[in-house]
Amino acid sequence: MAGTFKFELVTPERMALSEDVAQVVVPGVEGEFTVLPGHAPVISALRPGVIEVVLPDASKTRIFVKGGFAEVDADRLIVLAERAMDVETMDAAGIAAELQSAEAELAAASDDASRLAAASAVERLKALRG
Repeated sequence: MAGTFKFELVTPERMALSEDVAQVVVPGVEGEFTVLPGHAPVISALRPGVIEVVLPDASKTRIFVKGGFAEVDADRLIVLAERAMDVETMDAAGIAAELQSAEAELAAASDDASRLAAASAVERLKALRG
């Protein structure tokens, strides 16, 4: 299909998503970046945040990821995420539970990298909570 590329989202538990997509916005540690068909190869660590997937019919899917890595080449994007949750199906209780977990990770963080990742997760989850 012209104008698309393969997107795979993998968690330790399962293949969460495997589809042909038109565009994906990825929360990289150095900032968000948009992947389109023909993208230059890149590997990036992910910060906690929302991946926005645009399907060929222009519909969108939003997925909260809690860290991981993204590997991009011209016809494929693979995201290996620690956790992935569909934003549309997350309810207030689920967001609150994830927020509580992220706040506990922040309190227990013993180095700058851990503190930064946990603080980012807390910030993003508070934004999802509204």
